[in-house]
Amino acid sequence: MKHLSQAVAVMALSLAACGDGDGRALLGTLERDRVELVAEAQEPIIELMVREGEAVAEGQLILRLDPAAAAARLAQARSAQTQAERRHAELIAGARREQVREARALLEGATARTAAESREFARIESLVGEGMLPASALDRQRALKDSAVAEERAARERLAELERGTRSEVVEQAAAVLAEARARTAEIELTLARHMVRAPRAGVIDALPYELGERPPRGAPVAVLLAAGQPHARVFIPEPQRTAAHAGGAATVRVDGSDRDWRGAIRYISSEAAFTPYYALNERDRSRLSFLAEIVLTEPDAASLPTGMPVEVTLREARAGP
Repeated sequence: MKHLSQAVAVMALSLAACGDGDGRALLGTLERDRVELVAEAQEPIIELMVREGEAVAEGQLILRLDPAAAAARLAQARSAQTQAERRHAELIAGARREQVREARALLEGATARTAAESREFARIESLVGEGMLPASALDRQRALKDSAVAEERAARERLAELERGTRSEVVEQAAAVLAEARARTAEIELTLARHMVRAPRAGVIDALPYELGERPPRGAPVAVLLAAGQPHARVFIPEPQRTAAHAGGAATVRVDGSDRDWRGAIRYISSEAAFTPYYALNERDRSRLSFLAEIVLTEPDAASLPTGMPVEVTLREARAGP
């Protein structure tokens, strides 16, 4: 994240106050990209691996947050994932052979009972017809026969269900539950990994706002990294020179303490003027506006220049651009 220093703002104000558009050198400071590394969880810092001002390589461990809470959530998520995997595998495999044999045996028993109750119903029906038994006996036997037929039908359907296997909709539902469990596990694994704060790129540790044992809020910067590589001059271009400046344009940079001029290229110019909206100003006041710009020093040995040094920038091209 880029921040404007108070010194640069003061220089910009001075430049805007005297912006006569005569093409003189632009004043600013030598800067590097600032990378803020934030806390992914509100946990105590249990280990600091580097100090302020220390150079770090890409991927190097900077500090560690206490992982105990995240590790517990990960164990819970993995248990739920295992349960979902077993349930999904069970549905795909279908019924066990023992369950099918049991269902077939139950069907045979229900079939035998239906046959017996049917024969008894026929015998009682004959006796009732001869007047030897009351009609109520026939009604009771009819109920027993119907119950046996229903039990046989249920046993037959149960056997058919086991033999056909699990419905595809049920398997798909279990697969969705499994996918959700795996995604949850992956999310917590990523969160746990982020308890170890690593340098996303090579650079120098500029600040460590929190001490060992402190508990930074979630999202708070726990380390500020100045990226390695080519520095850039941060200046404000006066309004009269803005039309001639464009991204990619060449510039000459003079750094305090260096006895040589450095080649640079404009990488960024703000589209908005500093301080006052341009449409509220007359022609004289518009010349006092300035536009934030960054000029990258393109020579390889510029990488050794210290950050924060005052610079003077002269734009070397004056053709119109975007």
